Amino acid sequence: MTAIDQGMRYFFARRPPPFTRMLLVESGNRQILEQGIPRFRALFGDQAPMDLLTCLPGLPRVLDPAAARVFRVDECRSRADRRRLLARLRAGRYPVLGIICSNEPVMTRWKVAAALLLPAKVVVFNENSDFFWVDWRHRGVLRRFLLFRAGLLEEDAPRRLLQIAAFPLILGFLLLYAGWAHLRRIARLLTRARPR
Repeated sequence: MTAIDQGMRYFFARRPPPFTRMLLVESGNRQILEQGIPRFRALFGDQAPMDLLTCLPGLPRVLDPAAARVFRVDECRSRADRRRLLARLRAGRYPVLGIICSNEPVMTRWKVAAALLLPAKVVVFNENSDFFWVDWRHRGVLRRFLLFRAGLLEEDAPRRLLQIAAFPLILGFLLLYAGWAHLRRIARLLTRARPR
């Protein structure tokens, strides 16, 4: 079983795993976790410790500084450091992984790597501090979330889809035209260079 297979292990599970420990990826505004975690704890229990993967200083107010382990991505200077940190996160055997997806380009690679490589059930927190499980049962919510992020639920969605569909055609035309123009130029240079 590959690391990605293990990371997606809970995608088809009907229930969330036992909430014994959680890793939070602070990949967005800290206020999202500070508002979303109390809601999450109200539904799934408030006793389990939560650890944090972050690039920000300090801790969110909702985390217990005595119980929370903090992993700082800004301390990873090399590829080897990043691999060691991912190995430490995998060794933590987190059953639940919380990720902020708030349309902010913060720690994007880390949250994708964590979701794919850690054998945990993923819960996504959006910019409203709402959350949903990333699994087969919530595929409708996930689909609407992804369409919203792609801008395909707005009024100009048909125009965007047309632009996406037209892009390969336009690119192909421009490449063919550039190739034709260069071949004509080369042919002119060759005919001038030929002795008469």
